[in-house]
Amino acid sequence: MNKSDLVDALAQHTGMTKADAGRAVDALFSPDTGIIARTLRMDGRVQITGFGTFEAKQRKARTGRNPRTGQTIRIAATKTPSFRAGKGLKDGIK
Repeated sequence: MNKSDLVDALAQHTGMTKADAGRAVDALFSPDTGIIARTLRMDGRVQITGFGTFEAKQRKARTGRNPRTGQTIRIAATKTPSFRAGKGLKDGIK
């Protein structure tokens, strides 16, 4: 399912117009202005009971290896998004 399929399914399931459903999906999932991304940028977390938790995790700096040359390189610390599925979601797909 891609974004347009998600918008169509949301519109059909809720009775919203496709335009309203598209704005709702963008409000949640937009990488620039979405609620989830904005919360993660502020080191917050979004917990949806029964579905899962979105968090920003800090990865430490580490040493890696360039696969082409075999040379050792230093990889900088980064902040990366993560999602941990909740019990309801896990049980729902079994």
